[in-house]
Amino acid sequence: MPPKSTTKPTKVAPPPKQSKWANQKTTPKQPLTTQEQLKRLFTTLCAQIDGGHFSNAVKTCDKILRLQPTDVDARQTKLFLLLQTEQYEAALTLIDLDKDPSDHAYERAYSLYRMQRESAAKEVLDELKEEGDDNRGIVHLEAQLSYREGSYQEALDLYNQLLDTAEPDSEEHSDILTNLKAIQGHLDFIERGFLHALDALPASVTSTLESAPPPVQAVAATAASGSASAGGTEPKAPHPPKAPRKNRVPKGVVPGVTPAPDPERWLKKSERSNFGHGKKRKGQSGGGATQGSSTADHAPAAVAGHPKSGGGKRKK
Repeated sequence: MPPKSTTKPTKVAPPPKQSKWANQKTTPKQPLTTQEQLKRLFTTLCAQIDGGHFSNAVKTCDKILRLQPTDVDARQTKLFLLLQTEQYEAALTLIDLDKDPSDHAYERAYSLYRMQRESAAKEVLDELKEEGDDNRGIVHLEAQLSYREGSYQEALDLYNQLLDTAEPDSEEHSDILTNLKAIQGHLDFIERGFLHALDALPASVTSTLESAPPPVQAVAATAASGSASAGGTEPKAPHPPKAPRKNRVPKGVVPGVTPAPDPERWLKKSERSNFGHGKKRKGQSGGGATQGSSTADHAPAAVAGHPKSGGGKRKK
C-alpha cells in the first residue's frame, strides 16, 4: 500500500464578485434648461421674501435678470427690495435703466425724498399731479414734504384729507393720527406757545429782546476768536488740570494701622501656602490603642474615689 501524502491541496481563490452595476454605464446629468432654472429661482425668491431675507432676495433677482434681462416681475421685485433695504441710490440707477422711467415716477420721488433732495422730489410729484394720478401714496409723500419744509398748515390739510378716506381700524389710520398730533403741536407753538414762553420771561429780558443783536452762530464765533488771536491778542490760559482722585479707603480701615489683607485670599484653600499647617496627622496623638496592645502596656487608671497621689509610695 503506497504511503499517504502529507501535502495539503492548495485552495483556489474564488473569482471576484462583479457588481450588478458594473456593466451599466453612468449617463451624465443633463443641465437644467433656462425655464427650469427660472422656476427654481422664483421659488427661492418667494421663500426669501416670505422669510424677510431681503438682502439674499436681491441677489436672487440678479440671478434671474442674468438669465432673462427683460423679466418685468424680477425688475419690479428688485426695485421693491431696494426700497425696503434703503438702497435708494441703487433704486434710482435701476429706474434709469428702465425703458420707460416714467412708469416708476413715484418710486423716484420717494427715493429722492429719503435722500434729502426735497426740491427734486417735489418736481416729480408735481408732474404726477398734472397727469391726474390719484394714488394715496402721492398724497402721503406730499404731506411729508410739506412737513419737512415747515408748511405745517398745508401738511395738516393733506393729512385731514387722507384721514377722511382711511379705514378706521387700519394701520394707515393710526399713522395719520400720529402725524396729525405732531403737526398740531408745531402749529400750537407757532400760534400761542411762543407767546406764553415770552410772558414767562422777566421784564428785564423782554424789554431788550427786540433791540438785542441776533445770537452769533458757533462757526462765526470760532472764526472771530481765530482772527482775534491772529491780530496779536493773547489766548486765554487753559484750565488747570484736575488733581488726581484720592484712593478710596474702605470704611473702618486705618492706613498704617489695620493689617493688610491676606494676599492669598483669592486662591482656593487647598492652593494656599498655609494649607495643612497646625493639623495633627492621623496616628500621632497619644490617645487610642493600636492592634495587639494589652492593658498591661498602659498605666492603670485611678480608682473612683481614690485619686492618684503626686508622690511616691506611701509608708505603712
